[in-house]
Amino acid sequence: MEIPLLTDIVIIFGLAIAVLLLFHFLRLPSVVGLLLTGILAGPHGFRMVAAVHEVEVLAEIGVIFLLFTIGIEFSFKKLVEIKKQVVFGGSLQVGLTILAVYFIARQMGLSTPEAIFYGFLISLSSTAIVLRLIQERAEVDTPHGRTGLGILLFQDVIIVPMILITPLLAGNQSGQLDGDIFLFAAKGIAIVCLVPVAAKWLMPWLLYQVARTRSKELFLLSVVAICLTIAWLTSNAGLSLALGAFIAGLIISESEYSYQALGDVLPFRNVFTSFFFVSIGMLLNTGFLINNLLLILIASAGVLVLKAVIAGSTAILMGLPLRSGILAGLSICQVGEFSFILSRTGVEHGLLADHYQLFLAVAVLTMAATPFVISLAPRFVDRILQMPIPVKLKTGLWPMPEIKVQKKLKQHLVIIGFGLNGRNVAHAAKMTGIPYMIIEMSPDTVQKEQEKGEPIFYGDAIHEEVLRHAGIEDATVVVVVINDPAATRAITENVRKLTRKAHIIVRTRYLMEMQPLYELGASEVIPEEFETSVEIFSRVLANYLIPRDEIDKLVVHLRADGYEMFRNLSGKSFPVGNLDLQLPDVGVSSMRVEEGSFVVGMSLVKLELRKKYGVTVFAVCRDSQTFLNPEVDQSFYADDILYVIGSPEKLSEIGKLFNRGEKR
Repeated sequence: MEIPLLTDIVIIFGLAIAVLLLFHFLRLPSVVGLLLTGILAGPHGFRMVAAVHEVEVLAEIGVIFLLFTIGIEFSFKKLVEIKKQVVFGGSLQVGLTILAVYFIARQMGLSTPEAIFYGFLISLSSTAIVLRLIQERAEVDTPHGRTGLGILLFQDVIIVPMILITPLLAGNQSGQLDGDIFLFAAKGIAIVCLVPVAAKWLMPWLLYQVARTRSKELFLLSVVAICLTIAWLTSNAGLSLALGAFIAGLIISESEYSYQALGDVLPFRNVFTSFFFVSIGMLLNTGFLINNLLLILIASAGVLVLKAVIAGSTAILMGLPLRSGILAGLSICQVGEFSFILSRTGVEHGLLADHYQLFLAVAVLTMAATPFVISLAPRFVDRILQMPIPVKLKTGLWPMPEIKVQKKLKQHLVIIGFGLNGRNVAHAAKMTGIPYMIIEMSPDTVQKEQEKGEPIFYGDAIHEEVLRHAGIEDATVVVVVINDPAATRAITENVRKLTRKAHIIVRTRYLMEMQPLYELGASEVIPEEFETSVEIFSRVLANYLIPRDEIDKLVVHLRADGYEMFRNLSGKSFPVGNLDLQLPDVGVSSMRVEEGSFVVGMSLVKLELRKKYGVTVFAVCRDSQTFLNPEVDQSFYADDILYVIGSPEKLSEIGKLFNRGEKR
């Protein structure tokens, strides 16, 4: 039985893969490729997809996951740091854009309600596209990235009052509007009060209980359920789904499990946000675009320039240097996805009926242009700065408060797994002053060790986001000491993919795992089943008085040759040089001088151990001090430890001299 939606999804994926492969070879942005996929597959293209509404629902889930991951990567602390950008920057950008568009629209003969509504539409920017692009470029924490994010967050909130005001602009339901605004304010206040409570007490407790089960499926389902539930609650309260998802991410960001949650959700985000860009492309009427191409290009260019100037001026007025201000303005110069939602309300109330396709075409083109604009922006800004511009404008109209960036570890050690081996490695690193970071999957262990001050956090190192939080790109050594062979292979592969310079040491239980781990990028693999044998064999050789350097050479050769000596059952000798047993009948023994023994008060010259017994004392340990080659007249005291060399029979014979009450 054929399922229409499944068929459409297969068509979208197949077409998207072909388009994105072509765009990859042409080095064009993937976002534009997804928009083109929607244009080709949509009702105004080749009509390959029938379930357009269902695709739009999947697209909305993509926006939810996108804002959710942004909320996780952000935090309440960071949000407080950019409150100026959110409140002042956002309100100034939206307000100035509405005024500018209103003035232009009035000059073109539109009515006052229509002009204001067009201002609403143009003032909003694309959170989904901008955040995805600045994430890919690692610019979220830059001054222009923070400013752009703050303005976008304000836009996500202001969309709700805009939707409520739209019927009033059309002259409908004015009495109902007052009640809606009051109810909206009450719900907003309630949410603001509940969010800190959930972030500080409820969510950490809930995720801790889930993480204790060690069930990856349960943890993933819980995170997704939290995201969708909070988004649904805020939507019912009159806020946008996207804003609710961002709030859900902020709540989880305050817990110890944020990076694990981020790693779990990222694959879903990437899939569903692809649907979002495809659904936007489906809206574009290609026939209208071709027939009105010049008008659409002029209008699109006008929107890009107008919004870039207003947003850039806003950023400069907030104190950003000219460079950062222009970059911020160029990043949010497109029309946003929430404008599509608002446009439907405008169509219903007759504010956009005559120009709906023009708006859609301009919106899609500005979105498609965004990746190119952001990519070319730095070069454009460099040319601007070469012009004779006042220094005050270049450096910022007034000093902005410095944003404290958390110091990242450099040349550190990353320990994955905090069992016995992980603890020993961490202890050795602490004793030698090597900075280190620990990744552990047991929430109980993480909680206990954090209370002790250990640099440890919860996460599954299979996920790249968890590894990045540990600063894997700047690590010098990575030690993987977990008991899951499949996870060990996946972690080794991901670590090597993220860093080429790190020395990766992997412990495995089985020799058969060595070669696959080396192929995945491990620098050293230590098989547990043979390392014990190496240590035992080393001590055996030491007791046969083999020189230490020869033993070390043998151990190095054993490990370098993949423990072939232990695997070779042929009985042939191992080619590591001659380990001649020069003193096969010589032993070394340590003997303690007991209180009241014959040796107390005696010296070597009086004992005559070499003359009478054929043994030699070559060291004496007293009060934690060791004396090599003791003087012949040095007296011995109770609790001294004498190190004696001789034949095993002679050593056994003199042992009674050191016992209490024994006589010569």
